[in-house]
Amino acid sequence: MMWRYRRIIAIVLVLVFGVGLFYFGTDGFRAFTAETARVNALVEEQPVLPDVVLEDSKYREYDFSEFAGKYVMMTFVYTRCTTVCPQLEMNLQEVYEAIPAAYLGEDIVFLTVSFDPERDTPEILDTYRTYFGSDGDLWRMARVNDPAELDLLLDTLGVIVIPDGEGDFSHNVAFYFIDRDGGLLDVMDFDDITGAQTRVLEALEGM
Repeated sequence: MMWRYRRIIAIVLVLVFGVGLFYFGTDGFRAFTAETARVNALVEEQPVLPDVVLEDSKYREYDFSEFAGKYVMMTFVYTRCTTVCPQLEMNLQEVYEAIPAAYLGEDIVFLTVSFDPERDTPEILDTYRTYFGSDGDLWRMARVNDPAELDLLLDTLGVIVIPDGEGDFSHNVAFYFIDRDGGLLDVMDFDDITGAQTRVLEALEGM
């Protein structure tokens, strides 16, 4: 009888320990994957965009103070990507086209940042933007030339980019929604276009 009692206690302890690990590993049961837990933690932290210099498709150089007082809807890509990046930008285009013209440029700008600055020159970005209806002003495409500054921006927003050694990258994808003070407001599923449209419009209409 004693061994059965001990076995029951051991099973209960394992279950309690497992539930505890699941609780903390899923951010208090709010997330069921490590990636979701990581994103939730990032949004709760609300990091502020770092002081980095962008160069866009029109050869203009500026930092994020260029967008002071405006929301920024951001994505990260490299133009030679033939898999998820084009879909990411097509989905962003749908969000962009759902925003009333009165808000664009005045209250919100869209920004696509390349993490492959050596190959994604302003000329390349200028061509790439035309595939998705970007005008280069209300929706800009840019790169960060300084490697240290690029790493800082990616780290701040939790963007994971891993070169494969053959010119391509493994990377996560999302919509990054920045508030008017330059702080991260939300990280949104790029496949949930309707949800992203609703989130952005609610922010704009609630100003």
